[in-house]
Amino acid sequence: MLDVKSLTAIRDDRALFEGLSFTIQSGELVQIEGRNGTGKTTLLRIITGLGDRDEGTIHWNQVNIEADRDSYHQDLLFLGHQTGIKRELTALENLRFYQSVHAGSAVGEDLYQALTQVGLAGREDVPVAHLSAGQQRRVALARLWLSRKKLWILDEPLTAIDKQGAKVLEALFLKHAEQGGIVVLTTHQDMFADNPKLRKIKLGDA
Repeated sequence: MLDVKSLTAIRDDRALFEGLSFTIQSGELVQIEGRNGTGKTTLLRIITGLGDRDEGTIHWNQVNIEADRDSYHQDLLFLGHQTGIKRELTALENLRFYQSVHAGSAVGEDLYQALTQVGLAGREDVPVAHLSAGQQRRVALARLWLSRKKLWILDEPLTAIDKQGAKVLEALFLKHAEQGGIVVLTTHQDMFADNPKLRKIKLGDA
């Protein structure tokens, strides 16, 4: 369970949000919604522990994330605007590296399957620096298929992803929630149309 209480973030003397509170339970799929500038990315970075807040607390399974950051981050997968992949390595080598530093990740042929899921079959051994921006984004997204982490926080995961790729990701997000995981994301694209599993948290006057 992720519990956010009375969160306030002020940037350049402007309050992006004040006294923001919400709770997200296991099995939930949540979209943070709002116009540009309302603080969606700021909120996600604060929740992950990477951004500063002016007031408020964040608890994961009833423990303040500041009290046990290591345990929290063991349960967290964050995909932000930066892909976090190594350009000098191939797509496959990037997944192997991710696997080596995250105990419990999927192994073996699952690496090839993950790259196939994001449309990179046949590009596994190409250095990431030689891939397009969209393909580099797909390498980062492939980590989702390897992750055993409970909480996924994703900032615009559909950037540079085509409609078919978006459908594949939708199915993966739903599966993660059905298995008791939590997905928190921002997106400018329509996802999960009329799906009762999707819950929206609005920032600003969206």
